[in-house]
Amino acid sequence: MKISIIIPCYNEESSLPPFFEELNKVTESMSNYEFELLFIDDGSSDNTLNCIKNFAKSDERVKFISFSKNFGKEAAMYAGFCNCTGDYAAVMDADMQDPPSLLPEMVEILEQGEYDSVATRRMTRSGEPKIRSFFANAFYKIINKISDTNIISGARDFRLMKREMVDAIVSMCENNRFSKGIFGWIGFKTYWLPFENVKRIAGSTKWSFRKLFNYSLNGIVSFSDFPIKFSTFFGILFMLASLGTLVSGLVNLCVHEYFPAPIGILSIIFLCAGIQLIGLGIVGKYISNIYREVQKRPQYIIAQTNKEDVVKK
Repeated sequence: MKISIIIPCYNEESSLPPFFEELNKVTESMSNYEFELLFIDDGSSDNTLNCIKNFAKSDERVKFISFSKNFGKEAAMYAGFCNCTGDYAAVMDADMQDPPSLLPEMVEILEQGEYDSVATRRMTRSGEPKIRSFFANAFYKIINKISDTNIISGARDFRLMKREMVDAIVSMCENNRFSKGIFGWIGFKTYWLPFENVKRIAGSTKWSFRKLFNYSLNGIVSFSDFPIKFSTFFGILFMLASLGTLVSGLVNLCVHEYFPAPIGILSIIFLCAGIQLIGLGIVGKYISNIYREVQKRPQYIIAQTNKEDVVKK
């Protein structure tokens, strides 16, 4: 039985040595399994690639794919799925927030045959800024209400999957990728393994608030048409409200012979303009996604690799 471990890396030179040491301890304890350690360098600007190359010199299990620039974690994971060769495949961050020590338990659960994947979820967000936790929890509540795809709150990308599930993920080749939604959309039976939140061992998160917001928005647009329905609903609601205001003004004019026409007209104009701008913004987001899809640009471009028969997308 062969297990591929996919490790997306972006500027992780300080985290990689302790991570690799810990991963080695875990894999050595699992002597019944063959391992492929597939590092995906997502266009790092520090010494990440050299660290990975040094690992490859001393360990033949280490394979790496280095991108020509930073394409993002979604592209890195997709490259890993396309190029892993194991019967099982796991995705794991290099910052130790995905504890390698959970891997034996995950394999044991998968080996029982009842589940197709074992996914991890954080039970707490201790050590994370409160504002970040608030928006993260809000995102999960919103997307689960407006989408048919179930996305578990606190879910990590850290999961172990059977080959059939990996192949299903690879078959979904859209450019606007939101893996948490893809994992839920393709189905398969998943066991959720809870664990306490672990702080980064070194460095700082690469996910700024702006990146997280864009990622969340892409997830909502990719797996729900609710924003368009939402815009239409409020458009009708505001039109009715404007009509009600106009009728009220006319009644006031008839009874009291007074109607503040300039203010009323401006209010209606601003209201209608706001509705149009909101609607155009939402529709524009969908159109931009369509535009990126029809461009058919590659998900990633490989600059260096030590892996044979690499798959390029």
